[in-house]
Amino acid sequence: MNACPLPTRVSLNAHLFQSGVPDRLRHLINDVARAGKYVHNAIRTTDLGLAGSENQFGEEQLKLDVLSNKIIKEELCESRLVHSYASEEEAVLQELVPDAPFTVVFDPLDGSSLVDANLAIGSIFGIYEKGDLIGRKPREQLAALYLVYGPRTILVYSADKGVHAFILNEVGEFILLQRNLSMRDEVKTYAPGNLRAVTDTPPYRKMMNIWLDEGITLRYSGGMVPDVHHMLIKGAGIFTNIAGSKYPQGKLRLLYECGPFAYIMEQAGGAASDGHHSILDVKIHDMDQRTPIIIGAKKEVKRVSEVLSENHRISNEKPRKALHPVA
Repeated sequence: MNACPLPTRVSLNAHLFQSGVPDRLRHLINDVARAGKYVHNAIRTTDLGLAGSENQFGEEQLKLDVLSNKIIKEELCESRLVHSYASEEEAVLQELVPDAPFTVVFDPLDGSSLVDANLAIGSIFGIYEKGDLIGRKPREQLAALYLVYGPRTILVYSADKGVHAFILNEVGEFILLQRNLSMRDEVKTYAPGNLRAVTDTPPYRKMMNIWLDEGITLRYSGGMVPDVHHMLIKGAGIFTNIAGSKYPQGKLRLLYECGPFAYIMEQAGGAASDGHHSILDVKIHDMDQRTPIIIGAKKEVKRVSEVLSENHRISNEKPRKALHPVA
């Protein structure tokens, strides 16, 4: 007879176990969640400001960027389950434990420039079988998860068994908030990143005006984590961050941002595309690889991709004034 009482709350670890997530992967996800707790604390207690250094892409780092990266690296090392990791804040794949089973990719603090404005930010993780990442595709991820640090700290994960959300409670435990997040083929909100691209990409301006004419509500914070999280919690919406003259290959990184979110979004029944292919099927050829991304409700991802494909036919034309100018 099983003497274990029925839980009054479902912890992250219990949910992983009940969902049949393999033990080593379950332990690693718990270790990543623990790192997220320390990042959560650092955001609330660390001084803001520049760290006096740059990341691998020449971008100035904040103290919180550096500290978050250090926290996560230490937790991954302590887990003894991580063969190697790749961080957006470092230049190359770093080996930790030679005989460990997993490789982890992460953006330790996505949207950190929003901290001083006290807006929500997050951390993003993708988990692969151990090994080099070049030549692989995001579809090979074994799991992906993110944390959003806002008024509440929430963790959302998928390990090929749906998408599930957990809230960090007052005693420091992630407790089940919502099972099986799912996307409907519905768009009530849109979050348009790289909006300056409307000046040199007429189809993007056209898409903005379509949403304006349809009365779709703008919900854009400037951070990918809170904006995509908003869609997943509401079960509807679209997020875009396309290529333009300033970012001809797109602004967001395939490895650290778009790949993990594409995995989660497809698990929730949505879609993620670079305008031509699923993000999950884009081959990784560079650690710094950038990509356009259109992510959210399936039908809307398809519609946006079709509208933006017009750019191939009119890319040599000068931008035309819209009937309904975009601010």
